[in-house]
Amino acid sequence: VQLQASGGGLVQAGGSLRLSCAASGGTFPSSAVGWFRQAPEMEREFLAAITWSSTSTQYRESVKGRFTISKDNVKKAVYLQMNNLKPEDTAVYYCGFQKPRLSGRDYTGAKFYDYWGQGTLVTVSS
Repeated sequence: VQLQASGGGLVQAGGSLRLSCAASGGTFPSSAVGWFRQAPEMEREFLAAITWSSTSTQYRESVKGRFTISKDNVKKAVYLQMNNLKPEDTAVYYCGFQKPRLSGRDYTGAKFYDYWGQGTLVTVSS
């Protein structure tokens, strides 16, 4: 599975961006895609996740109401709409792919993802 993240850029505080993650090489009905971000000298942190086979989503509490994850199964793409951006949202944003698991699924831990895109930089100016 290959992932290609895009859509980052420079935006003023209060602005919006829509990130895209294009998947290729095969998808699995019970797999999931998650968005994470990583600021300099910080750990990669979970933002949102969605499963391919349903509309089930999960969000980091601090981005609920500002970020929305969605998908297009035909295009094999997952999106992250980010509104009301803040300077503290500045980071490299990554999408990750989690293969199906028989039990104990955890969408919030980066270590549970099997493939990653290359990242796209989001810079929010004050």
